Amino acid sequence: MLAIFGKMWYDSCMENVVSYTDLFNENAALKAEVSVLKAENAEISSKLSWLLEQLSSNQRKLYGSSSEKSVYDQIGIFGDKLADPFADSPASPEPGPSGATPPGRPKKHGEIGSRLPEGLPVETIEVELPEGELGCPKCGDPMRVIGKEVVRREVKITPASVTIIEYVRYSYSCPPCEGASGEPANIVKPELPPQLIKGSMCTPETAAHIAVEKCVMGTPIYRQEAQWKRDGIPFTRQTMGNWIVKCSEDYLAPIYDKLHKQLCQHKFLHSDSTTLQVLREPGKPPQSESQMWVYRTSGDAEHPIILYEYQPDKKQERPRDFLSGFKGYLHTDGSSSYNGLPDDIILVGCMSHARRDFSDALRAIKNEDDRAGSLALIGRQYCDDIFKVEREAKDKSFDERYEIRNKKAAPILGKFRAWLDSVQPYVAPKSKIGGAVNYTLNQWERLIRYLLDGRIECSNNRCERSVKPFVINRKNFLFSTSVSGARATAILHSFTETAKENNLDPFRYLTYVFKTAAGINLRENEDMLVSLLPENAPESCKVMK
Repeated sequence: MLAIFGKMWYDSCMENVVSYTDLFNENAALKAEVSVLKAENAEISSKLSWLLEQLSSNQRKLYGSSSEKSVYDQIGIFGDKLADPFADSPASPEPGPSGATPPGRPKKHGEIGSRLPEGLPVETIEVELPEGELGCPKCGDPMRVIGKEVVRREVKITPASVTIIEYVRYSYSCPPCEGASGEPANIVKPELPPQLIKGSMCTPETAAHIAVEKCVMGTPIYRQEAQWKRDGIPFTRQTMGNWIVKCSEDYLAPIYDKLHKQLCQHKFLHSDSTTLQVLREPGKPPQSESQMWVYRTSGDAEHPIILYEYQPDKKQERPRDFLSGFKGYLHTDGSSSYNGLPDDIILVGCMSHARRDFSDALRAIKNEDDRAGSLALIGRQYCDDIFKVEREAKDKSFDERYEIRNKKAAPILGKFRAWLDSVQPYVAPKSKIGGAVNYTLNQWERLIRYLLDGRIECSNNRCERSVKPFVINRKNFLFSTSVSGARATAILHSFTETAKENNLDPFRYLTYVFKTAAGINLRENEDMLVSLLPENAPESCKVMK
């Protein structure tokens, strides 16, 4: 009995052991499954957060303001407030002495004339009494003029007018040399002035007008065609396109090449690029994107140069080939297209790009309360303090700017770098703040190079401002049909933007170039080529002041 009872007890214990083992194994499996689910949930949450950031960022790009300003802009990272954004508005200024014009008071009616440039044609309308009203209302005797005054000035704008230029050529002969038959002999005809485009109706003024309307005013050629049609002028878009391509190739391209050589002789340059669609590009579908590169001089140049260059892609050899012979500092963004440049070209980063990334990260935080004290705000404030120093040094000499930067900006940059290193391990690389931190760290050596020389700029904003006119015009003309059209667009924008930077009126300057160079091969006439550079343009081409 004892043996049987013992066996039964043993079997019962073993069943309990097996049951407990199964429970233990099942519990362990459940814990492992929970751990896996938690990891998956964390990954899904991270992806969801990233997707929400991207959605918010894309919505702001489509519908929001492009300004990077916020209520935090004027708050310094070290507590020195430039201005309190929540402070009450300043009190109204005290009124000035009696009779003085208060600051900001609108000018009286008619005072606009004092702000108009000199040299504009003036049409004078004299208001006189008619003959029948010259008698004195009291005695009836005739009255005499005792003075006159300008009581009102108005501005009359006349739309572009069209004039047909007709050349009439005379023929000459010598009567004594006429033969016995009486027919004229030794007939002489004067030479006609050279034509801008042989066999066409295009004049220098017409070519300049079409170019300026497209590249300065943003009116694409198909809209110009509609305007000419309303005026009864049969200029088709194909004809006008051929005119500006021909003028660009024959007259502007040699000057462009000369400016290119001058550009590469400078020590400080800027570069950027944007997209362009070319429909008939060899080996590429019409929907593909090409590139419009922009290169320009920096703030130290006496005569600024801005050159656009069309290229089918964004490969590293594009800037390397264009900048062949250049030795110095090149301001760029973080694009890898500049990584293949030779050692003689030292790349300088753009602090504005770093600040923009922190601004985007700050905007991605929807809750206002969460923005205060966030990593995005701290990074943005570091950048703001750096630009605060730049504003202080803006109007100083290059040597003074160098001293101010190394005295005030260098300590801020040191603390900024320490902060970046401390937060990098704790931010998600694919998040907005992670992207901002990683971009700044990856570009750090280039970002701090502006401390080396007072002529180097802190950002690439100068070049971005030069890209903007083309981007605005591109929204209107949308694409270039051919490669030759894309190159002509690049050359024309180079001339109009360089003219504006040199205080020249683009229309008058292009008209001067076309009139002077009409019918002449500029590549074989170096003296004339130099005389047509923007820096040598006559006073008549300059903007009225």
